[in-house]
Amino acid sequence: MAGNQKTILITGCSSGIGYDAAHGLKKRGWRVFATCRKPEDCARLESEGLESFMLDYENEESIAAAVDQTLSRTGGTLNAVFNNGAYGIPGLLEDLPRDAMRAIFEANFIGQHDLTRRLIPTMRKQGQGRILMNSSILGFVTLTWRGAYNATKFAMEGWSDSLRLEMRGTGIHVILIQPGPITSDIRLKSQGPFEKWITPETSARAGEYETKLKPRLYAPRSKDPFELPASAVTKVVHKALIHPNPRPRYRITTPTKALAVVKRLVSTRMLDRILSRA
Repeated sequence: MAGNQKTILITGCSSGIGYDAAHGLKKRGWRVFATCRKPEDCARLESEGLESFMLDYENEESIAAAVDQTLSRTGGTLNAVFNNGAYGIPGLLEDLPRDAMRAIFEANFIGQHDLTRRLIPTMRKQGQGRILMNSSILGFVTLTWRGAYNATKFAMEGWSDSLRLEMRGTGIHVILIQPGPITSDIRLKSQGPFEKWITPETSARAGEYETKLKPRLYAPRSKDPFELPASAVTKVVHKALIHPNPRPRYRITTPTKALAVVKRLVSTRMLDRILSRA
């Protein structure tokens, strides 16, 4: 590592939040290791001037190799990790087979646990580090059709709160990033998992798939109300990385901030009524 340049490993950098964070932090002086699941995406990022290599949360060997690659490039140090990679499987929970839930938890939660625990010894040795977890507004409120994604993000929130307590006094900060609607390809990238795991025509609510889910899932990209660009997340991520005493949670977008307040003030039944309209 040259001089005092800060280093960060970011996952899920092929597009969206991860892509913007990789470029944005590099511009702010960080040495960024921008990982992706596919080699062609890594090659594209390399051509754009980033250091990139593969990391697939669903593959334990890939995680181990990415950690080795990172630490070999830095000489055994790392200031931060941003666990960003994730995907959704749109559909009703009653229609999700066991293997679908297993797959999404591997990618959105278990792989992130594996990567982080492999990096903690390095941070302990340094006496400092930042572990940033990209959660979501769906990490503390639920919406119909998003149950699998909801479940992984709720798990991440509980895991992060536990790890934050366990890391007290070590100099290692565990920080949750909670975006709301952000410009990204997540809807497009959810089409494949939906087609792989969901059989709408056999569902007890087949009609609702046709009238509610599919029109939104396959619609041309349009801007959601209150949607912000991915750079809004990068700005907050950088703040969380450099602040001497970062917050446990950073909420991004108006819906996230508003629903965090609403959840504290109203009953569960009232919140259900509000969210059922979304």
